[in-house]
Amino acid sequence: MAKVKVTLIRSVTHRQPTQRRTVKALGLGKLHSSVILPDNAATRGAIFKVAHLVSIEEVK
Repeated sequence: MAKVKVTLIRSVTHRQPTQRRTVKALGLGKLHSSVILPDNAATRGAIFKVAHLVSIEEVK
């Protein structure tokens, strides 16, 4: 199964509460924190909601 590395590149300050909860649910906390997650529909949906706050890289 493929994996993706998600990095928080923009602050969640002054963002909607749903976006803050989505970032926290992805496992991201502070700026420039990264997590490796499975590449599935649920993860992609969460990333899509906060795409303007994160960067995505494919990990092999």
